[in-house]
Amino acid sequence: MGNTSSLLTQYDIEEVQEHCNNLFTQQEIVSLYNRFCQLDRSAKGFISADEFMSVPEFAVNPLSQRLLRMVDGLNFKDFVAFLSAFSSHASLQQKIELIFKVYDLDCNGKVTFNDILDVLRDLTGSFMSEKQREQVLSHVLEEAGYSRESLLTVDDFLKILSNSGLKMEVEVPVD
Repeated sequence: MGNTSSLLTQYDIEEVQEHCNNLFTQQEIVSLYNRFCQLDRSAKGFISADEFMSVPEFAVNPLSQRLLRMVDGLNFKDFVAFLSAFSSHASLQQKIELIFKVYDLDCNGKVTFNDILDVLRDLTGSFMSEKQREQVLSHVLEEAGYSRESLLTVDDFLKILSNSGLKMEVEVPVD
């Protein structure tokens, strides 16, 4: 698996499936491998930030800079593990853990009011004023029993998002 120009063996496929908790079929793993090889233009066995930015959908994502720190330098196995959170078979907890990592820029396991506000700024741009963002976020936190001073953990995120009624269905096209 280190050389992206080689083919995957049955062992490689099964190893990757196990690494991503069997959220992808063997055929999906092969399709993801082909996509990985297309992205790994330098054939080094990992995908650089520049290579990720060559994907138009990724490049225009308002959270692309936050996601880049999570994906820069991923080898194939970790690439599939990252994408597994987008699988329709992934649990709500797996999806929320990925979302939490987007907010937790300093990787300390805690998210502050300002961390969330930064993401809202990225997502809303000029469509909302700073005051509106702060009001909405304060309201959401208060509804969930938290305040502006709360330091949220991944378990807090799970509680807030599970109780919000949000449906989190984003799938990765593997063809």
